[in-house]
Amino acid sequence: MTADTATDASPGDASPIEGAALAGIDRRTAIDAVRLRIGMAISLGLLGPGERLPAQSELALGLSVSPITARRALTSLAEQGVVVRRRGRGGGTFVADHPPAAVLRDLVAGPGESVEVHRLVDQRLLLECAVTHFAALNATPEQLDELDRLTARMAAAASWSAYHQADEEFHRLVGRSSALGGAVDAYVRVLAELYGFFLPYPIERLHEANRDHIRLVAALRHGDVEAAVEVSRGHVDALHRTMFMGLLERRNGAG
Repeated sequence: MTADTATDASPGDASPIEGAALAGIDRRTAIDAVRLRIGMAISLGLLGPGERLPAQSELALGLSVSPITARRALTSLAEQGVVVRRRGRGGGTFVADHPPAAVLRDLVAGPGESVEVHRLVDQRLLLECAVTHFAALNATPEQLDELDRLTARMAAAASWSAYHQADEEFHRLVGRSSALGGAVDAYVRVLAELYGFFLPYPIERLHEANRDHIRLVAALRHGDVEAAVEVSRGHVDALHRTMFMGLLERRNGAG
């Protein structure tokens, strides 16, 4: 992963969190990690046949990778028939109507990756409850107003990429609002690693998740520590079931 980032993109191309975010995906190259995430989203039905992917720059932001990594991953998937590119008006990159099953079978996370994601979710759960507790005590009116604006951005987002960008800003701001200093750095590191496993989701499901954000801001405004922590606990704990490892386990009859 680190080697791919170093040889595959100039320093100006790299996403600020790409190295950390992708380091946990079984030491895959950054390109293969993006291929896996898109392929798994297709296999799990999160991306449907004929669905248009965001523009390359937006896809890179949505997956927290550099534009060159996104471009090379899409080129590879197009060469294998998983996605198709169309030129002209109404063009773009689309999920193929019939992606090759053999290729999709290779784009599956291994058991070690599922263990790693569960571990990161547990770490985030612990840290998020802590920063939320202190955000309820320390958040400024200006920070709360910005959190409200970010929930509105997520509610208006038309794609998983736009939603993900606002979601990342939201949780980082909750961390800063806690005024916990070095503990916030640890929280942000875990967020970055976990975002490296983010899969494209139907925007309707993400809008449902945004209801937790709205409830959280309301609790923070009232200084209600108990309510705020409970919202955060449920929001993060659900990732055990709704991130890819939970979806795969249910599909395979393990959960």
